Amino acid sequence: MLAFYLLAINAVTFGAFALDKQAARRDTRRIPERHLLTLAMIGGSGGAIAAQQLLRHKSRKEPFRTALWSIAALHLILIAVIVYRAR
Repeated sequence: MLAFYLLAINAVTFGAFALDKQAARRDTRRIPERHLLTLAMIGGSGGAIAAQQLLRHKSRKEPFRTALWSIAALHLILIAVIVYRAR
């Protein structure tokens, strides 16, 4: 169940970044950064980083970039703690 959730939230997050990139190109209404970061925070950090790199979207914008990479680092630490405790 957790694997399905993580797959789904990462796909949704990647899609949100793609939609925002498309809106930026068309100069139409954008997805607020706080919504993109919230998607990353609730488990979509992998999809967010993938989209940022593959789509070259929000890859130079600060403090967004730092916030996103901090969320990803927090997730990695959380995974490490869970794996360590499962031993």
